[in-house]
Amino acid sequence: MTSIHNLPDLGNTRYDSFKAGLDPTIYPLTLFYESACPLCNAEMSNLMLRDTGGHLRFADVSAPDFTDVPASATLQDLLDLIHARTADGRVLKGVEVFRLAYEAVGLGWVSSAMRMPLLRPLAEWGYPVLARNRHRIPRSFVRLLFEGAVRRAAERSAAARCDSASCPR
Repeated sequence: MTSIHNLPDLGNTRYDSFKAGLDPTIYPLTLFYESACPLCNAEMSNLMLRDTGGHLRFADVSAPDFTDVPASATLQDLLDLIHARTADGRVLKGVEVFRLAYEAVGLGWVSSAMRMPLLRPLAEWGYPVLARNRHRIPRSFVRLLFEGAVRRAAERSAAARCDSASCPR
């Protein structure tokens, strides 16, 4: 990974430092998700809105015209667990995908928590169980869980795209 200390001065913004620290072999990261799943769709919508830097790509595996199945996976694999393809072509699955996606959108505290000695094994064990049962989760619970996060992400995204010349005030 490129060290941000070896790069030319990018300014003093936190985002510039964050962006400079992203590994170019990983990003842009393509996430393979199922939009037909309410939980999956809510989480990806949240990530889409937060991805103001364009570090993530999204591929809906449930779309009728989807054909971009990575060579090391099957469509059923993509439907069973979340998968991602790194910029250099590696295919990842499970909790690691979420960790990298959250890092890409500036939610490093979430990915840091997933690396903690007690939480990592719990996440690695729990995610496949959740994935197998995700279609059983009531839509009302999904809305309750993600509605605030999606709204905040949309507001953050709008603010990031807004400059004094183009924002209605």
